[in-house]
Amino acid sequence: MRERRGRGRRKFARWISYIPPVNTYSPVGVPYKRSVIVTYSELEAMRLVDVLGLTQEEAAARMGISRKTLWYELKSGRKKVTEAILNGWNIEIRGENYYYRGEEQNE
Repeated sequence: MRERRGRGRRKFARWISYIPPVNTYSPVGVPYKRSVIVTYSELEAMRLVDVLGLTQEEAAARMGISRKTLWYELKSGRKKVTEAILNGWNIEIRGENYYYRGEEQNE
Protein backbone atom coordinates (compact mmCIF):
# COMPACT_ATOMS: atom_id res chain seq x y z
CA MET A 1 0.00 0.00 0.00
CA ARG A 2 1.31 3.46 -0.92
CA GLU A 3 1.86 6.05 1.75
CA ARG A 4 -0.49 9.00 1.42
CA ARG A 5 1.34 12.32 1.43
CA GLY A 6 -1.49 14.81 1.21
CA ARG A 7 -4.03 15.98 -1.26
CA GLY A 8 -3.52 17.86 -4.46
CA ARG A 9 -0.38 19.15 -6.05
CA ARG A 10 2.63 20.14 -4.04
CA LYS A 11 3.13 23.82 -3.32
CA PHE A 12 5.87 25.29 -5.50
CA ALA A 13 8.31 27.88 -4.17
CA ARG A 14 7.32 31.54 -4.36
CA TRP A 15 9.62 34.53 -4.79
CA ILE A 16 9.56 36.90 -1.85
CA SER A 17 11.35 40.23 -1.43
CA TYR A 18 10.80 40.92 2.25
CA ILE A 19 11.32 38.99 5.47
CA PRO A 20 9.95 40.87 8.48
CA PRO A 21 12.33 41.70 11.36
CA VAL A 22 9.71 40.47 13.87
CA ASN A 23 7.98 37.14 13.42
CA THR A 24 5.46 37.10 16.28
CA TYR A 25 2.77 39.58 17.23
CA SER A 26 0.59 39.21 20.29
CA PRO A 27 -2.07 41.42 21.86
CA VAL A 28 -1.04 43.25 25.01
CA GLY A 29 -2.78 42.26 28.21
CA VAL A 30 -4.51 39.21 26.76
CA PRO A 31 -3.52 35.77 28.05
CA TYR A 32 -2.31 33.35 25.37
CA LYS A 33 -5.24 31.73 23.62
CA ARG A 34 -4.22 30.60 20.19
CA SER A 35 -1.89 31.48 17.34
CA VAL A 36 -2.48 31.76 13.63
CA ILE A 37 0.41 31.11 11.27
CA VAL A 38 0.81 33.51 8.36
CA THR A 39 3.29 32.25 5.77
CA TYR A 40 5.90 34.41 4.08
CA SER A 41 4.08 34.03 0.76
CA GLU A 42 0.77 35.21 2.29
CA LEU A 43 2.55 38.18 3.86
CA GLU A 44 4.33 38.97 0.58
CA ALA A 45 1.04 38.87 -1.35
CA MET A 46 -0.59 41.25 1.15
CA ARG A 47 2.47 43.54 1.11
CA LEU A 48 2.58 43.78 -2.68
CA VAL A 49 -1.16 44.34 -3.18
CA ASP A 50 -2.26 46.17 -0.02
CA VAL A 51 0.86 48.17 0.86
CA LEU A 52 2.62 48.77 -2.46
CA GLY A 53 -0.63 49.02 -4.43
CA LEU A 54 0.31 46.61 -7.22
CA THR A 55 -2.39 44.91 -9.23
CA GLN A 56 -2.88 41.19 -8.67
CA GLU A 57 -1.33 40.50 -12.07
CA GLU A 58 1.81 42.53 -11.22
CA ALA A 59 2.13 40.97 -7.77
CA ALA A 60 1.67 37.45 -9.15
CA ALA A 61 4.40 38.08 -11.74
CA ARG A 62 6.81 39.26 -9.03
CA MET A 63 6.13 36.17 -6.94
CA GLY A 64 6.32 33.78 -9.91
CA ILE A 65 2.81 32.39 -9.41
CA SER A 66 -0.51 32.61 -11.23
CA ARG A 67 -3.00 35.36 -10.46
CA LYS A 68 -5.42 32.76 -9.09
CA THR A 69 -2.78 31.42 -6.70
CA LEU A 70 -2.00 34.97 -5.58
CA TRP A 71 -5.70 35.51 -4.93
CA TYR A 72 -5.77 32.39 -2.72
CA GLU A 73 -2.69 33.62 -0.80
CA LEU A 74 -4.31 37.05 -0.29
CA LYS A 75 -7.61 35.58 0.84
CA SER A 76 -5.96 33.17 3.26
CA GLY A 77 -3.59 35.76 4.76
CA ARG A 78 -6.27 38.43 5.18
CA LYS A 79 -8.62 35.95 6.85
CA LYS A 80 -5.95 34.80 9.32
CA VAL A 81 -4.92 38.34 10.28
CA THR A 82 -8.54 39.48 10.66
CA GLU A 83 -9.44 36.47 12.83
CA ALA A 84 -6.40 37.05 15.02
CA ILE A 85 -7.27 40.72 15.57
CA LEU A 86 -10.94 40.05 16.27
CA ASN A 87 -10.29 37.14 18.66
CA GLY A 88 -7.15 38.40 20.41
CA TRP A 89 -4.92 35.63 19.02
CA ASN A 90 -1.18 35.72 18.38
CA ILE A 91 0.12 36.04 14.83
CA GLU A 92 3.19 34.02 13.90
CA ILE A 93 4.97 34.60 10.60
CA ARG A 94 6.87 31.60 9.27
CA GLY A 95 8.56 30.60 6.07
CA GLU A 96 7.79 27.67 3.88
CA ASN A 97 8.94 26.83 0.37
CA TYR A 98 10.25 30.18 -0.98
CA TYR A 99 13.08 31.90 -2.82
CA TYR A 100 14.42 35.14 -1.32
CA ARG A 101 15.13 37.84 -3.87
CA GLY A 102 15.99 40.75 -1.58
CA GLU A 103 14.22 44.09 -1.55
CA GLU A 104 13.91 45.85 -4.87
CA GLN A 105 15.44 49.31 -5.10
CA ASN A 106 12.44 50.99 -6.76
CA GLU A 107 9.98 50.25 -3.93
